[in-house]
Amino acid sequence: MANELKKYSRDFLEYLEIEKNRSEKTIRNYDFYLQRFLHWFGENKKPDKLAAEDVRQYRLWLNRLTDVHGDPLKKNTQNYHLIALRSFLKYLAKRDIQTLVPEKIELMKMPDREVSFLDGDDLERLLSAPFQVARIDQNQNAEKKGRTPISVLIAFRDKAILELLFSTGLRVSELVSLKKENVNLKKEEFSVRGKGQKTRVVFLSNQSRYWLTKYLALRTDLNPFLFVSHDKRTGNQKTNGTDQPLTSRSVQRTIQKYARAAGITKPVTPHTLRHSYATDLLRNGADIRSVQAMLGHASITTTQIYTHVTDQELKRVFQRYHNRKQNSD
Repeated sequence: MANELKKYSRDFLEYLEIEKNRSEKTIRNYDFYLQRFLHWFGENKKPDKLAAEDVRQYRLWLNRLTDVHGDPLKKNTQNYHLIALRSFLKYLAKRDIQTLVPEKIELMKMPDREVSFLDGDDLERLLSAPFQVARIDQNQNAEKKGRTPISVLIAFRDKAILELLFSTGLRVSELVSLKKENVNLKKEEFSVRGKGQKTRVVFLSNQSRYWLTKYLALRTDLNPFLFVSHDKRTGNQKTNGTDQPLTSRSVQRTIQKYARAAGITKPVTPHTLRHSYATDLLRNGADIRSVQAMLGHASITTTQIYTHVTDQELKRVFQRYHNRKQNSD
């Protein structure tokens, strides 16, 4: 029938693509979560058959569902299922299609996220690690002509990556999608397209601009992407016949390698540098709304995971100015 949930779910995904301009990955995720619900509830049922009790039973089912390893679904994964369903119901309501009120679906409360960041000596050691690992002089002249040793090329590339991540708070997916034409090194800022295809401005520090300039001066390939993979045997850019950027996974592995080399014992990822960027801003007096804009968060709630930083700063102020010995009577 034309008014079954299955048909409306297809319409909803097309709505996300055309009206909401959601990314292919987002649409694919919503499709997966919705198909799981429709398989459980019945894709041939009509929207007005969905009741609050059905949602309660679905939540119980999700909570008891196990993956291929026999592990239960994580709580945030269960919430993703509910978010997709709630968005679908909002779409139906917008089209005046009778169904369960979206507000009836409440997400489960999640524990506060722990934010891992680097500062002080740990941060400095990580940022210096590419040259320490390669055992080369970081003051090496990057502008000299001739064939550049591959170890030098990779060291300058990785140094530029680390500095850019800490300077801008970019997500790793945003970093690897950058092209050389996107970043004007004569300016201190450039635009980046982030989640939800939203554009924001990010700012280059003098350090990140310096190392990007050094790295690009060593490049002889015509690949338009800002960061590319280099063959350790030949020194040439790796290619399968088309211009490709360095992958997100490669950046993750690279940062893990340098974290180990720097003697940092806790897990370090590209997102750790994003957390470090936000933490550094707040510690130096930036307000939470400005940090939200610079991170590209759609909701201030997401940015508030960093309030622990300002809380710690307030505690230090309290201890400094109020933790004084009192005269005994």
